[in-house]
Amino acid sequence: MSTLNELRDARIKKLEELKTRGINPYPSRISLEGTQTTIAQARENMGQRTLVAGRIWSVRGHGAITFMDLRDESGKIQLLLKEEIIGTDNEIVTLIDSGDFIACAGTVTQTKTGEVSIEVSDLQMLSKSLRPLPVEWYGLKDTEERYRKRYLDLLLNPSVRERFNIRTKIVREIRSYLDGQGYWEVETPTLQTLYGGANAKPFKTHLNALDTDMYLRIADELYLKRLITGGYEKVYEICKDFRNEGIDQTHNPEFTMIEYYEAYADYQRVMTITEGLFKHLAKTVLGNTLMQVGERNIDIGHEWPRITMRAVLKERLTLDIDNETTESLTAFSQKHGIELVGGETKGQLVFSIFDHLITPSLIEPVWIIDYPRDVSPLSKQKPDEPEWVERFEGYIGGKEICDGWSELTDPQEQRTRFQNDTKATRKDREEAQQVDEDFLEAMEYGMPPIGGIGIGIDRLVMFFSNTWAIKEVILYPTLKPKQ
Repeated sequence: MSTLNELRDARIKKLEELKTRGINPYPSRISLEGTQTTIAQARENMGQRTLVAGRIWSVRGHGAITFMDLRDESGKIQLLLKEEIIGTDNEIVTLIDSGDFIACAGTVTQTKTGEVSIEVSDLQMLSKSLRPLPVEWYGLKDTEERYRKRYLDLLLNPSVRERFNIRTKIVREIRSYLDGQGYWEVETPTLQTLYGGANAKPFKTHLNALDTDMYLRIADELYLKRLITGGYEKVYEICKDFRNEGIDQTHNPEFTMIEYYEAYADYQRVMTITEGLFKHLAKTVLGNTLMQVGERNIDIGHEWPRITMRAVLKERLTLDIDNETTESLTAFSQKHGIELVGGETKGQLVFSIFDHLITPSLIEPVWIIDYPRDVSPLSKQKPDEPEWVERFEGYIGGKEICDGWSELTDPQEQRTRFQNDTKATRKDREEAQQVDEDFLEAMEYGMPPIGGIGIGIDRLVMFFSNTWAIKEVILYPTLKPKQ
């Protein structure tokens, strides 16, 4: 069996032979006469002359006839290249390999075995490939290699291509749904002098033109809420966010988010809008609301229940949070193997217990509402319950799929929350919310009641494609460079 280098050398010789014969192996355009169609369209034009272009997938010689399989984005068709018909173009037939791009014209016919084919009369080389496709050489089996060479992964694995088609459809339908609800799509800065809107460690850089340190945004929230102060009543943004944190099955340092905010709305309104969005996506992208999540079939078409965090902790763990102390919750956490850093507040312990012990059991669609204030620095507190805020998260299949709030609009309370969050004990102080004076000033001009939400597009695609590794839904995920 020939080595990869030997196969590559053989193709380079064919490339040089094409040049020797005065044939450009990399032309700028198709020069054959006729109107190009897709392969799928050509298959419907039985008995007619057609012009198609694509990648050669296989080459098979059979006496005076050469058979080739040609593929484009729409499908595959067999080519029949007969010496007596193709004429002078026959000289390049022997120089064509699988992986090459060609254009050809000819009559659509049907072989004796019933296979739709094109009897080629004119042929043009469009791009000579120098490496054999892995399908004929060594395959593409290593998972990390698939991520590094996504172009080959897409070429060889149709299910991967379909997954990314789902991603495109999801983003398109999100826009369609929110536009239909009267939202305006906007753009906010990726480079920021102060990061905020989430608890996360940022990427830091330096802007030479202004001689100042800058950060890649970790969230869109604070700039979008400034726009509400500026007179917009419904805004959304689909964008890249960046967090200098760990990489695992559900986290990538560079990820895509959709955040939307609505004036005069509370978290109940945002839950209703978001539930409608998920049902819209299921119907338009998948065709129905019955979805496969893991090994389960889950119908998201019914009304999703709304349950407080305190209620679910009491129901599932018999924990009456109102009567628990920081000490008792610390002991409970340690008993159940939950890692603590020390100095957690009561609210942080409540959330950690919920996240570790309850989240995996939330299979059917559900809204968990009313969160501890300590873990929700941008959320409005509940009337008469200052330790709890109007925050919600959506869960399906044991996974959190979105996170939203009734937004805090009191500038003095917001300042206090920022300051408390900065002082709070964290694994990394950079993760704390920074005191954003410009945002606080915008709030002081008056900010109406706001409901808002953030949804990770990558995790959304994971959910809708039943794919539970984030690198499988990002075309080019973050990987450690090869040595």
